[in-house]
Amino acid sequence: MTTITRDRLHDLAAAALRAGGMPLDGAGQAAQVLVLADLFGIRTHGVQRIPQYLERARLGGIDLAAEVTTQAVTPALARVDGANGIGPLVGARALQAAMAGARATGIGAAFARHSNHFGPVMPYLFQAAQEGFAAIIASNATTTIAPWGGTEAKLGNNPLGIGVPHPGGDPLMLDIAMSVVARAKVRAAAKAGATIPDTWAADRSGRPTTDPVKALDGFLQPFGAHKGYGLSLMVDLFAGLLSGAAYLDRVSSWSTDPGRAQDLGHLFILIDTGPLLPGSDLAGRMADFVRTLHATPAADPGTPVRVPGEIEMSAYHRQTRDGVGVLGEDLAALRALASATEHA
Repeated sequence: MTTITRDRLHDLAAAALRAGGMPLDGAGQAAQVLVLADLFGIRTHGVQRIPQYLERARLGGIDLAAEVTTQAVTPALARVDGANGIGPLVGARALQAAMAGARATGIGAAFARHSNHFGPVMPYLFQAAQEGFAAIIASNATTTIAPWGGTEAKLGNNPLGIGVPHPGGDPLMLDIAMSVVARAKVRAAAKAGATIPDTWAADRSGRPTTDPVKALDGFLQPFGAHKGYGLSLMVDLFAGLLSGAAYLDRVSSWSTDPGRAQDLGHLFILIDTGPLLPGSDLAGRMADFVRTLHATPAADPGTPVRVPGEIEMSAYHRQTRDGVGVLGEDLAALRALASATEHA
């Protein structure tokens, strides 16, 4: 790990994106989302994704110079067309559109289409909370989950996030995907020659398996069995179908066909908490809510009860103060890409 200041990491990330062809403003917005991911400790979805984004752009799968457009369908409802642009930029613009609707009417929604992988949900939840908005944010994704009882992957590991602001404190933020574990854990087990729990994945015939190689040839299991399947399905209906984006197995896989547009869809629903509860009221109620949960006796004294987003916010505060930890190879890749802009 190498430690770097938040501002310097943002500048490097933005410069690397600009080297790939992104305009200055768009590169800065996308970099902000990815750097926040690293600040939260979600490194697999942070700046290490930039070389992958740029490689997809080189192959024609992403248009880094795309002009993302927003259409106000009603005062509270917006449609965002990503024009096959980089996902974090499309997500940032959709967040802005939903904020505008919520400020105008109390609740705003933005549906984005023609997008790509937009990073983790938590950076968007955090930015919304900073502005006083409660939020529900979701995206569809490449297919990795089969319909419950089926033998073919038709649904993505569709991420869903819910956040509530806490004036004077840290917001509560839930950011989850729909599988029991990430596919990366299955790959790691296969690489190590280890077995996996039979609740993680199924083989290509739909039978639970402890063999990670067979699991990679099959599909991930949704958490909560049929409940996780149903939730993944509903996220795809909102983020994919209603947005006008691709859905189910119409979504292209960036790992098997990186030169093809994914046409992902995103959903942003924001609620202005100000008209519901004045800041002092919300602050007091949120503090009491968190205090009540923290006061719950722990089954394991060494593992106290936490609230969603608490671990990530702890990492955020620490790394904002002391510097962001980035893998040396990821930082070297960023610097190499950024130098093309700095020396142009």
